[in-house]
Amino acid sequence: MKKVHNFNAGPCVLPEPAIKAAIAALEDFAGTGMSVIEVSHRSKEWEVVMDECRNLWKELLNIPDTHEVLFLGGGASLGFLYAVMNFFDRKAGYLETGVWAKKAFTEAKNYAESIGAQAIAVASSVDKTYSYIPKGYEIPTDLDYFHITTNNTIYGTEIRYDMDCPVPLIADMSSDIMSRPVDVSKYALIYGGAQKNVGPAGVTFAIVNKEMLGKVSHYIPTMLDYRTHIKGASMFNTPPVFPIFVMKETLKWLKEQGGVEAINKRNREKAALLYSEIDRNSVFVGTAAVEDRSIMNVCFVMAPGYENLQDDFLAFAKERGMVGIKGHRSVGGFRASIYNACPLESVQALVDTMREFETKVNQNA
Repeated sequence: MKKVHNFNAGPCVLPEPAIKAAIAALEDFAGTGMSVIEVSHRSKEWEVVMDECRNLWKELLNIPDTHEVLFLGGGASLGFLYAVMNFFDRKAGYLETGVWAKKAFTEAKNYAESIGAQAIAVASSVDKTYSYIPKGYEIPTDLDYFHITTNNTIYGTEIRYDMDCPVPLIADMSSDIMSRPVDVSKYALIYGGAQKNVGPAGVTFAIVNKEMLGKVSHYIPTMLDYRTHIKGASMFNTPPVFPIFVMKETLKWLKEQGGVEAINKRNREKAALLYSEIDRNSVFVGTAAVEDRSIMNVCFVMAPGYENLQDDFLAFAKERGMVGIKGHRSVGGFRASIYNACPLESVQALVDTMREFETKVNQNA
């Protein structure tokens, strides 16, 4: 198989052992003589997978007994509505730090209009194209909850700490979950899509404080009520079995690497290597505020005077096995997503490519 360096933003690079385990399970799952995509989700063999996956989540993030882990469908975009339906009653606050944060806020605003409630942007970085994380704002104490998006994949910014919040805190951690230690006790809800650090597309995770559910005054549709899925152990309806299996194998790999603290150290090393090159290289420049740079999604553009070389660099990098470094269509430029399973060797290869391109440009000047 052709060797490439995968920097796709999601679906993205996964651990090789997880992929190999998935291939084997597609042929014969747990000695059943059936593929993992054929087996009944009510079988004892599948229950073992669900239990192991849930226990890995709890162990790796030190999840307290107050919280339950759920595996659901619908993507993080449906998670926007899950948050609204289970926690929104009168007034909700959102931190607007990027496209996905804005989409979550829009979902809340639209719902608020239908029930005579209020959704507000407590702070926003739209004034500088979401290139920084707002600071110095006050969180109103009359909110039902405060919603944040911890990592902004399109703009390359990240909230890398667990804030103290005077109201229930909800976080979309789609693209940085399991990349750093998290104090889960500080959150009413953590949710996200799996397809960055914890598995393939097709399943979402939710870590929800059970004690904070059932407090809204409106009707919650059965499938949008977290209590439904807690009671059903994430199997109220047929779960996305294959993505959950791959998630379990991905978390097994993470545990073998030393867990979340060890992978966080590695992630910081990879990000430091790439950001150092961006800051040194004369033909590239970073786009995110230095203090808010993401360790998951590194965004950069051609430096002033070199803008016409964007396509040249993309072609140059592709020839050297770089995949997925083109920036999001809404912003252009470049984006290297260096999630947990992205090896240091790939980051070094990208750095070497950037240095080689700089030399080529200077020679042709």
